[in-house]
Amino acid sequence: MFDAADIRHLPKSELYEELARQLDGLLHGERDLVANLANASALIFQSLPDLNWAGFYLMRDGELVLGPFQGRTACVRIAVGKGVCGTAVSEARTQLVEDVHAFPGHIACDSASASELVVPLIVGGEVMGVLDLDSPTPARFDLVDQAGCERFVAVLMKHLDF
Repeated sequence: MFDAADIRHLPKSELYEELARQLDGLLHGERDLVANLANASALIFQSLPDLNWAGFYLMRDGELVLGPFQGRTACVRIAVGKGVCGTAVSEARTQLVEDVHAFPGHIACDSASASELVVPLIVGGEVMGVLDLDSPTPARFDLVDQAGCERFVAVLMKHLDF
């Protein structure tokens, strides 16, 4: 059985290196989409400090639909181009938002969220979904978090069948 080590005390760059290693071990030998996204959301939620939501939205019939997550209840559907998640899809690039209240068209699924980091899941140039992280702290995420979460997604994608 996999047992995730507590890595929250590590310097940020080391934390993300270890997080990617743990994710690879956790998902080794499993290909089920839902199972792997569920475990990935649990791992990142328990490993990164100061999050109030961590999870996935998946593209279904031209819109994002809620997938596995950790945190409070969430919006079920998000249109492409709307909010931070929809913008990540329409631009096919990571969105790092220090103040979600200043983001044009922000969708407030949880009023406690103040900052957000969204990384697209891309297969063959097509966005299949997003990893969405929310924090109640303004400017919680920086470029080190972005690079670390992009690496996390790269490892994740090796274990997913879309």
